[in-house]
Amino acid sequence: MRVLLTGAAGFIGSHIHSALRRAGHEVVAVDLMLPAAHGPDARPPEGVGRVDIRDPAELDRVLRGADAVCHQAAVVGAGVDAQDAPAYAGHNDYGTAVLLAAMDRAGCSRLVLASSMVVYGEGLYRGPEGVVAVDARRGEDLAAGRFEHRSGGLDLAWAPVPEDTPLRPRSLYAASKVAQENYASAWAALTGSSVTALRYHNVYGPGMPRDTPYSGVAAIFRSALAAGRAPRVFEDGGQTRDFVHVSDITAANLAALETGLPGFVPLNICSGRPVTIGQVARTLAAAHGGPEPVITGEVRPGDVRHIVADPTRAREILGFTAQLTPDTGLAEFATAPLRPAAALGVPIG
Repeated sequence: MRVLLTGAAGFIGSHIHSALRRAGHEVVAVDLMLPAAHGPDARPPEGVGRVDIRDPAELDRVLRGADAVCHQAAVVGAGVDAQDAPAYAGHNDYGTAVLLAAMDRAGCSRLVLASSMVVYGEGLYRGPEGVVAVDARRGEDLAAGRFEHRSGGLDLAWAPVPEDTPLRPRSLYAASKVAQENYASAWAALTGSSVTALRYHNVYGPGMPRDTPYSGVAAIFRSALAAGRAPRVFEDGGQTRDFVHVSDITAANLAALETGLPGFVPLNICSGRPVTIGQVARTLAAAHGGPEPVITGEVRPGDVRHIVADPTRAREILGFTAQLTPDTGLAEFATAPLRPAAALGVPIG
C-alpha cells in the first residue's frame, strides 16, 4: 500500500516508519518537527517531509494516491497546566479534523488512529456488587495516604477495561484523544470509511524522549537512573498499569493497516500483563545497576490509581498479541538509548 504516516519522526512514528518500509509498503512520511517534541532547531530525518497537518493544501499534496493513513502526530502528555488546552485542541483535534476532510477529498478511506488508554479516565473497579466505575479520588484521602478507591469500608480491586467502557477523560490530553476518536467515528459513519483506533497503554522502548513533565513514567525513571539519581515513585508505588513495548505497538499498527476493519473499531493495545509502578521502577533500577527507587508518598494532580486493559478484542479481531513481556522489555529498556534532544513541553500556537 501507499501509506501516509503522520508524526513519522516521533518516538512511535519512527519505529512504524521503519517497519512499514521493511514490510514493502510505500511510505509518505511527514512530521511538523515541533520543538516541543524534538528540541530546538530539529530537522526532519532522511525520508521525512516537514508538513503541518493543519494545512489543507499540504495534505492534499501528500495524500495523492494514498491507500491508507497511519495517524501518529499528536501533542502528548497529561497536560500539566490549563494553558496547555489550546495546543491539545489545535494540534490533536483540529489537525485530525483537517486530515479527515483531506482524506475525503483524496478518496482515501482507511485510517489507523493513535489513541490512548487515557480516554477511560479512572478505569474500572471490582467491589462487593460487581464491576463499577468510580469518581476521582478525594483530596483529603490522598493527603492522608489513602490511595485506593473504597466502597463500604473496603478497598476496591481493579478490573480490566474493555473497549465499550464509557469514556471519561480526566486530563486535557485525554479530552483531546476522546475528541479525535469522536471526529474519526463520525467521519467513518458519514463516508463509509474504515477507522481502527488503537488505544495505546503505557508505551516504552528505545528512542523514547528524555525526562520532561510530558514524558511517560518509564522515561522519567530511566532518565533519573542515567543521571545517577534514584527513581522517585509517587503515592505508594501500588498504582497498576499495562506497559507495552514500542515493537508491539508497531506490530499492531501494521496489522490494523493491512486488515482494514470496517467502520469505527477501537482496540486496546497492551501487553496483557499488568504491573505496578513500583515494580517498573525496581526492574529498571536493578537492570541499570542504579540506586533503589524512593517511594515518596507524593501525589501528582490528575493521576488515576489503576488502569488496566482487557486485551481480548484486539486478539480476537485483529490477531494481535503482544510478544514482549514487561519484565523482559523493561530490563532491556534500562540501558536503551533515549532521544538526545529533550522535549520542551507543550507548544504554543
